[in-house]
Amino acid sequence: MKKCRIGVVGVGRGSMMWKYCQDAENAQIVAICDKWEEGLEKAKAQINSDSVTYYTSYEEFLKHDMDAVLLANYATEHAPFAIAAMKSGKDVISEVLPAQNMAEAIQLIECVEETGRKYCYAENYCFMGGPREMRQKYLDGSLGAFEYGEGEYMHNCEPIWAKITYGEPDHWRNNISAFFYCTHSVGPLLHITGMRPISVVGFECPFNERMARMGAKAGSIAIEMVTLENGAIVKSLHGLGCSRDSIWYSVYGSKGRMETAREDAECGKMNRVYENLDAFNGENNNHPTSHMAEDALSQKGAKHGHGGSDYICLYHAIEYLNGNKDADIVDVYEAVDMWLCGHFGYLSVLEGGGVQKIPNLRSKLERDAYRNDLRCTLPAAGDQQLPSYSKGNPDIDPAIYDMWKEKWEEYKKQSKK
Repeated sequence: MKKCRIGVVGVGRGSMMWKYCQDAENAQIVAICDKWEEGLEKAKAQINSDSVTYYTSYEEFLKHDMDAVLLANYATEHAPFAIAAMKSGKDVISEVLPAQNMAEAIQLIECVEETGRKYCYAENYCFMGGPREMRQKYLDGSLGAFEYGEGEYMHNCEPIWAKITYGEPDHWRNNISAFFYCTHSVGPLLHITGMRPISVVGFECPFNERMARMGAKAGSIAIEMVTLENGAIVKSLHGLGCSRDSIWYSVYGSKGRMETAREDAECGKMNRVYENLDAFNGENNNHPTSHMAEDALSQKGAKHGHGGSDYICLYHAIEYLNGNKDADIVDVYEAVDMWLCGHFGYLSVLEGGGVQKIPNLRSKLERDAYRNDLRCTLPAAGDQQLPSYSKGNPDIDPAIYDMWKEKWEEYKKQSKK
C-alpha cells in the first residue's frame, strides 16, 4: 500500500497524526514542526524514530521531502500556512478553522485552484458515528428530503484554559468572537446534506462570569439560524462559556427523524443513533430504534480521539491524497461554507440581527466584493478589526492572565515528573 509522507505542524493537536500512523498503513510521519522546542523534544521521545526530522522553522520544514502537510497549529494561522504549503508543492490537511477573514478564505480557495494541490479540511465531527450514519441515510434516500437540523458543540473550556491559552492575553482564544469556532456544530449538518448555506441570522448570548474568569472577551454562546439552498433551516449552537458540555445532532427529513445521544447520556454519546424513519413518505409509525453507529473503520479507530472520528477523518483524507476519488472528505469550498455561517452570523448581530446573505465563493464574481475584507476580531484585521463582543470588549483584570500563566507553569512542572 502506498504511504503518504506527512509533515505535521503543531505537536499538541498534531499528535493525532502519529497516533494514527501507529494503526494505519496508508501514511507515515517524516517531519514535525513547532516553535515550542520543549514540545518537539517530547514528541521526539514519544515517536522514538530516526526517520522523523524536527524543525522550529516553517520555511525550512517546507523544504523537507514529503507529500503533504497536516496543519495543527493555531486556528488563526491555517490559511497562510496552507497557502505556503501548497505553493511549495505539498497537499494539505487543515485542522479547524480554514481562515480567519474573507480575504484569507478567497486566497485559500484560489491557491487550491491555481496550484492544483489537494486540500482536506479535518472537521472530525463530520466523521463521528451519528453524523456519518445520518449522511448515509440521507444519501441513500432513507431520510427523504432534508427539512431541518440542529447541531451543538457546547464546550466549557474553563477547566483546560491554562493548557490551551498559557495565560497569554493576546492568545487567539481570548480574543475571538463567540461565532468564530462554529464548524463543529454546523459542519456535520452541511456535510450530511452536501448543500450550501445561503443566508444566516445570528444571536449572541451575553458575556458572563465564566468568560470573565477565563479572560475571554466574547459572548458566552453563539447561535446561527442558517437557510440552505433548498430552503431547509439548520440551527447551530456553540460556545465556550457554557456551564456544561454538549455534543448533539438531530436531523428531520420527509421520511422521519434521526438524532444522536447527548454527551451527558453516556450511552455511546454521538456514536449512538436514535432513528424513527418511515418506509414511505407520510407514514407515522412512531417506533424509534436505537443502535450504535459502527462499522469496521470505526471499530479500528475506537481508541482514537473524539469517538474515533480523528482516525476516520484522517483515513479518508489520506486515502484522497493517495488518489482515492471516492474518499469522504471536506474540500476547500465546503470548509469555507462551514466557516462562513459563523462569520456572517456575527455580522448579523453587529448589524442589528437581520438576515445576512452568505456569498457563494465558488463563484469568482462573488469573490470580488470581499477580496480586501479583513474583518475579524484579531490583529490581522488592522483598521477593520471588530470587537470580540458585540456590545464592546469587556475590561479584563490583568491578574486573570497572571493566574492562568501560573497554572500553566505548574502544569508544565507536573508533566515533567
